[in-house]
Amino acid sequence: MNYGCVLISSIVKVLAFFAHPDDETMLSGGALALLAQSEVEVHYLIATRGEGGERGDPPLCLPEELGSLREKEVACAVENLGGSSLTNLGYPDPVVGPDQALYPFTTDLARLAAQVAEQIQRRDVDILISHGTNGEYGHPAHLLCNKASRLVAASSQDSLFFLYTVAAAYPEHPKPRILNRSDPAHIVINVRSVLNNKIQAALCHKTQHALFIRRASIEAGRRVKVPEVILKEESLHRVYPAKRGERGGPLEEFFSAWAIQQPF
Repeated sequence: MNYGCVLISSIVKVLAFFAHPDDETMLSGGALALLAQSEVEVHYLIATRGEGGERGDPPLCLPEELGSLREKEVACAVENLGGSSLTNLGYPDPVVGPDQALYPFTTDLARLAAQVAEQIQRRDVDILISHGTNGEYGHPAHLLCNKASRLVAASSQDSLFFLYTVAAAYPEHPKPRILNRSDPAHIVINVRSVLNNKIQAALCHKTQHALFIRRASIEAGRRVKVPEVILKEESLHRVYPAKRGERGGPLEEFFSAWAIQQPF
């Protein structure tokens, strides 16, 4: 099939599937906002409530209140990104362990994949966007979401279903630490036209602000502000159908107007 013939107008529904509240904004908020501004339905599926994460500095809530607060934060973010719906699967988010050890939120990959597939069927989704092959910085929960997404794609009977992953690798990426080095970028997008939407979405995630700026503040030798760390470029890798030399594909075509480069 020539995927280059897929019409941009046929991109009507996207499912953005991520492990934690804030992943949707920090990893692909600009791309998702651009889709929403073009009247594409963007539905959000978050695996956990994020109750294993940080509570802010100083803390904004008690530990037992964090999950509820982060649910409100992601709802605020999705609204700023123009999302059509938000669903949380409610998996408990494991607390960070000794020496900053991170953990997956479930061992039942098949069940997770089935839940994602059910959301795709319910929403009549054309495109799934999720975490990359390397879990960005190797986060086990991100890796789990990528594996579930790949399982869904491999089981798809729809020849017009596409899977893309975020933080795809390209040489000029401004934050190489989060790159999925196994996923070459097929799309690199300038998101400056929706940067304010992305910033406002990031500002919704108040409990995570200290996390957002910590590394950048150390590197800058001063306390930076959240808007300073929001990426103005985003990248995507097409997993399914696999790239075999052709440029086509719905998001490749859609984002051509904002493309910085398309390496393949």
